[in-house]
Amino acid sequence: MSNAILLISCPDQKGITSQITSFIFQNNGNIEHADQHIDFQTNTFFMRIEWSLKNFKIPEKDIRKRFSMLANQFKMSWTLHFTKDIPSAAIFASHSTHCLYDLLLRYKETQFKCEIPLIISNHSSVSKIAKTFGIKFIHLPKTPKNKKTIEKKEIALLKDANIELIILARYMQIFTNSFIKEFPSRMINIHHSFLPAFAGKNPYQQAYSRGVKIIGATSHYVTKELDAGPIIKQDTTRISHRDSLSDLKRKGQDLEKTVLSRAVRLHLERKILVYNNKTVIFD
Repeated sequence: MSNAILLISCPDQKGITSQITSFIFQNNGNIEHADQHIDFQTNTFFMRIEWSLKNFKIPEKDIRKRFSMLANQFKMSWTLHFTKDIPSAAIFASHSTHCLYDLLLRYKETQFKCEIPLIISNHSSVSKIAKTFGIKFIHLPKTPKNKKTIEKKEIALLKDANIELIILARYMQIFTNSFIKEFPSRMINIHHSFLPAFAGKNPYQQAYSRGVKIIGATSHYVTKELDAGPIIKQDTTRISHRDSLSDLKRKGQDLEKTVLSRAVRLHLERKILVYNNKTVIFD
């Protein structure tokens, strides 16, 4: 039996939680998870609520229409999802493949509730990995001159495959604003540092030269401003004076894999709300 998930944001006022839970209760729904948050600086209410559709009085196809009356009353921005719907994700990869391997292993172990029908890369060597995991591979090398043309091909491929989520597994290419606009809050990147520190090229060399005692990784949604999108997940690890540059890289790559996978899982489980270039992450 499928569950329904509502993600809601709206101006905060009395009675919102009561009205939402009453809507579900009065239609014989059983709430299984509920979490809410108020941003007092902006007076914004956020909520994620999930309920079982077993014996729910409103047919699944009519829930959006029926709930919209309540949503309009409170000026809600909202989305409705069903756990029976399995989204499709595409992975963009480059020559650095540690995140790609990690994602595919977790996918094969059913840690992600999604389908991954497509891997796109600007490096043909990635085709061997895609073949090993039985996933379609598309080789699309990019240059500054052909970027717009290649992106049009990528958009067509992604739409044909009904891709909801794009995962950038250390894909070392910058997308144009036109591409990003096609997939708002649907492109997840992993950055090889604890943003905003040590952004740009050679972050581990920068960190090593500074003698840092901690390094990190950041996963975020992609926006037109490079590496400045809403942050989903971050983590850090301790560094000792005994660690070499290769030790830093190894520890950093371990972080990148876990932070990216956690961000992807949160998105697929419908536990993220984006607002004001920030995120609310529900438990």
